[in-house]
Amino acid sequence: MLKNNKNGSFSSVTLLVPEIKQLIKEKKFFELKDVINEIHPIDLAEGFHNFDKEEQLIIFRLLKSNRAIAVFEDLEPEEQSWIIENLDKNPLEKLVEDMPADERGKLVRKLPDRVRKKLLSCIKHEDLRVIQQTLNYKEGVAGAIMNTYFISLSPNMTSRQAIEYIQALSKFRRYASLHAFYVIDENRKLLGGVTLRKLIAAPSDIKVKEIMSSVSFIKVNHLTSVEDVAKLFMKYDLIVSPVVDDNDVLLGVITVDDVVDIINEINARQIYEIGKIAGKEEIKYQNATSWYLFKRRIGWLVILLFINFLSGSVLQTFEKAIATVIALTFFVPMLIDTGGNAGSQTATLIIRGLSTGDVSFRNILSVVKLELITAILLGVGVGTVGFIRGLSVGGNIMLAIVVSSSLFFIVLLGVVTGIVLPIISKKLKIDPAIVSAPLITSIVDVCGLIIYFNIAKLFLPQLKNI
Repeated sequence: MLKNNKNGSFSSVTLLVPEIKQLIKEKKFFELKDVINEIHPIDLAEGFHNFDKEEQLIIFRLLKSNRAIAVFEDLEPEEQSWIIENLDKNPLEKLVEDMPADERGKLVRKLPDRVRKKLLSCIKHEDLRVIQQTLNYKEGVAGAIMNTYFISLSPNMTSRQAIEYIQALSKFRRYASLHAFYVIDENRKLLGGVTLRKLIAAPSDIKVKEIMSSVSFIKVNHLTSVEDVAKLFMKYDLIVSPVVDDNDVLLGVITVDDVVDIINEINARQIYEIGKIAGKEEIKYQNATSWYLFKRRIGWLVILLFINFLSGSVLQTFEKAIATVIALTFFVPMLIDTGGNAGSQTATLIIRGLSTGDVSFRNILSVVKLELITAILLGVGVGTVGFIRGLSVGGNIMLAIVVSSSLFFIVLLGVVTGIVLPIISKKLKIDPAIVSAPLITSIVDVCGLIIYFNIAKLFLPQLKNI
């Protein structure tokens, strides 16, 4: 018999795979049911790929209703499609009926056409209308991820009436949030909000309108980008936020679990952009193929390769200077690496500031001024070190001046590039992370070499004596 740990949950589904497979093979379904219903739904979903399709279906059918929903929501799209295609109509109807509305909307969006048709055939007409409301929004805006099943209160309810109303409704439906409730007038216009804790603590005969709070600073327009929604949740530590239209009519709510998913997607996208990996979908090695990884990574590698071809052209252009003063080549790696590092540092700070709201077009001039002053100080600092290093090679002061002045201007170039590219991409509504380290480094490499050898040409007569 399988044993669980001291916390009552299994330490690893992977370790249990052979035993679960054996129980399925021996058709010991009662024992299997006891085992899988004690595994945390998230852990079970993460370990689902260890089982073949038929085993997945058996395991899913043996799950209790609420656990089946929790597991299903965390499965990969291919696994969800398989379950829907092979589940009988009655359990499928129950599964879909008990899923939160926003999860149903997300599910419908990502399913293949043939699977979507079967799923929609199991959804009640009234629920289809609700799902269609979210499907009418394009992906990436608040309306597309909001949950339209929520409890709203009247301003003239007493706190006791409000609590009884919440209790009565929550018996029959799974709502997005029972933490905070929003108060609306007869035209469904948002007036304020009140938490369950405040309702319970308030005198039973007090009106909701007397204890509700303003929600003007946390409400979200239905066309607000999901990135801005995530910033709002992080800024105010929100658990739930109301979604309104242009006339302040309450349309739905967004909960923190949806925002966590968004933040994870944004972080994954930014990490992939740093490494110049195409696509937004999360890469999981357990499902990936070599061809899939090749397609995700080859594009930017080729683009950056072509940019770096320019470095060779620059070196060829200044071939005579290099042949005259071989010592110039000693400093090339140091110069271009320093410029790339300075650019990457700046870009990281600017991109981070743009994502958190610390940098915006309102304060961009002060940010640029601050970075330029910093760039001058950095240029002087590394230029001084470069001067000392230049003197150590042959003791020629002119070489030291060339190296130090080149470092100063290359650092300045790197910082300016790190400022300008993210800001331009933001203005063009392109993800600023796309101008991450490899692209900045390639640009600074080429331009840095041009700066270095042009400065060297000015001092070429003096450098010949090295």
